[in-house]
Amino acid sequence: AFPVDIQSPKDGTNRIFVLSQPGVIYLFDNNSDTKEKKIFLDIRKKVLYDGEMGLLGLAFHPNYKENSLFYLDYTADNPRRTVISRFRVSGVNPSAADASSEVTLLEVEQPYENHNGGQISFGPDGFLYISLGDGGSGGDPLNAGQDLKNMLAKILRIDVDKKMDGKNYSIPADNPFIGNSEGYKEEIYAYGLRNVWRFSFDNQNRLWAADVGQNKWEEINLIEKGKNYGWRIMEAKHCFNPETNCDTTGLVFPIWEYGHDDLGGFSITGGFVYSGKTAPE
Repeated sequence: AFPVDIQSPKDGTNRIFVLSQPGVIYLFDNNSDTKEKKIFLDIRKKVLYDGEMGLLGLAFHPNYKENSLFYLDYTADNPRRTVISRFRVSGVNPSAADASSEVTLLEVEQPYENHNGGQISFGPDGFLYISLGDGGSGGDPLNAGQDLKNMLAKILRIDVDKKMDGKNYSIPADNPFIGNSEGYKEEIYAYGLRNVWRFSFDNQNRLWAADVGQNKWEEINLIEKGKNYGWRIMEAKHCFNPETNCDTTGLVFPIWEYGHDDLGGFSITGGFVYSGKTAPE
């Protein structure tokens, strides 16, 4: 029920893993004849599930075949927060995770129930990329998008293979704000993003993100290191706060936008580039 993500570990076993938002990961053989699904992991007791909250993202370590490690993004309660954590597969059953193996990497408090982001993916550089929405409500009341001391409204990038400063991860040496003296979060890779629900790397290693608009404009961004994508100053290519004469100095405009009047008001929820031949356009 409520499938929100589908992933493959690329471990040669040709299995598909499906995230169920309440907190279950199912797996089945990638075969149209398959009749059986298995429960790989059930963490419903840990997950705060409602609306846009829940188990939202799954990423298998690039060396999953050797180290059996995978990473999750989910919402938890008391306090309400996003949790990024690592799990390991059971030592006796390759079709089941070890629920007791959880190691927390990152926790970010969520002030509202919406805009949790939710995508986590390993990039071609081997680092883990994490999308966090602006914290929710409407109009970004915290101005998280432009606040570099806040991890909300950002895409983060961390190195899960090294530990530093008492954390279960380290900061990649070329992260844009590493070593700053202003108190900016060193995990930040890009900012000014309202609620990137899904992003992906294409076959040219470019990072594409679908960013959900407030109520007028939806946008697609090519994400680059250290760049500011404008929220809440702008909604796509249009002034938002202030509504007119906003200062767009240094802001990156989306490569594509569409208005709610154009397509009936649907949020953008994808984030993947297709480069096959079946749809030439």
